[in-house]
Amino acid sequence: MTFCANQRFGAALAVLCMALPFGAANAQDAAPMVIEMKDGTVSPQSVEIAADQAVKLVVRNSGTSAAEFESKRLKQEQVVAPGTEITIDLPALPAGEYEFVDEFHEDQASAQGVIVVK
Repeated sequence: MTFCANQRFGAALAVLCMALPFGAANAQDAAPMVIEMKDGTVSPQSVEIAADQAVKLVVRNSGTSAAEFESKRLKQEQVVAPGTEITIDLPALPAGEYEFVDEFHEDQASAQGVIVVK
């Protein structure tokens, strides 16, 4: 390569590097948080996430009956058919506790959980 070609390559590389995002990962980059619902049992019942960081939440129903992920504080309510999963993009949240429940089995303690944001 000639000197001029190297300069053009270097300039193109610099422009490309400036276009790439850097810093904290967003919800699409981070591994999703998975909550499994199975016939009235939520697992895990308590999960921790970092404050002020967007998170992708996957709610998987591995049971034989329908489940409904409900969190009044997160303003989420979605039915999850047996053998399927849904994805919820949670925005960056302030510190606190965000309770959720499988509403179709809400009378069972095993169907309740909490997302702890620290």
